[in-house]
Amino acid sequence: MSEAILEQPRGPGVWSIIAEDVDCIFDRDPAARTRFEVYTTYPGIHAVILYRLAHPLWRRGLRWLPRFIAYIARIWTSIDIHPGADIGRRFFIDHGAGVVIGETAEIGDDVTLYHGVTLGGTSWRKGKRHPTLGDGCVVGAGAKILGPVILGQHVKVGANSVVIGNVPSDSTVVGIPAKVVKSRQSRNPNPHGIDLDHHLMPDPVAGAISCLLERIRHLEQAAGIHGCLPGGTEHEDECGSCDAIQVCEPPDQRTALGEA
Repeated sequence: MSEAILEQPRGPGVWSIIAEDVDCIFDRDPAARTRFEVYTTYPGIHAVILYRLAHPLWRRGLRWLPRFIAYIARIWTSIDIHPGADIGRRFFIDHGAGVVIGETAEIGDDVTLYHGVTLGGTSWRKGKRHPTLGDGCVVGAGAKILGPVILGQHVKVGANSVVIGNVPSDSTVVGIPAKVVKSRQSRNPNPHGIDLDHHLMPDPVAGAISCLLERIRHLEQAAGIHGCLPGGTEHEDECGSCDAIQVCEPPDQRTALGEA
């Protein structure tokens, strides 16, 4: 039995994983110049390094020391990563300030988080209460992913979105609460398959407003109003769907008074 265990392949060491975390920054941040600059000036990598050191201690059953390391990381970087979280390889936190990752969060490989992201829980009960992110996910600034929800692989979460439900792979979600929308093709795809064009997303709220304006225009046409304001003033359709600016004749005085 012992020989079989010794023959099993071992995973990469902590420092090898940290080196991958640093190398991936050059693929996702054009501002990165040298490894020395990344090691000394990137708070995201500082927080990840301290997490990589604290997580094995947590898995060995220690509690105070890894929590204290995470506390030091939070004071130093404004990034709060619980040492119990399970984070994959080539993890990048861009800018970093305000990021919170809960104890039972699970993050796959090649994931990118921007500042203000929260992977939080919604329950007081112990057990799985934080999100699971698949490989290649990109989470925009200020987004909140709450509860034991599952995001599939290569999911994009729009900035300031609030995700409270599962998201299928290769999807883009935006809004509060976040809903799946179709995203445009990335103009500059990352050579490693990571789509960082998370700003190229449709706006479902703007789409709903546009539909409402179009509906109002049709109702005005059916009622014979034709987009005019009382008093013969000009009115230009805000949604830009009107063919031209129209001028109405002043309404009849008796009609305005409600008389027959």
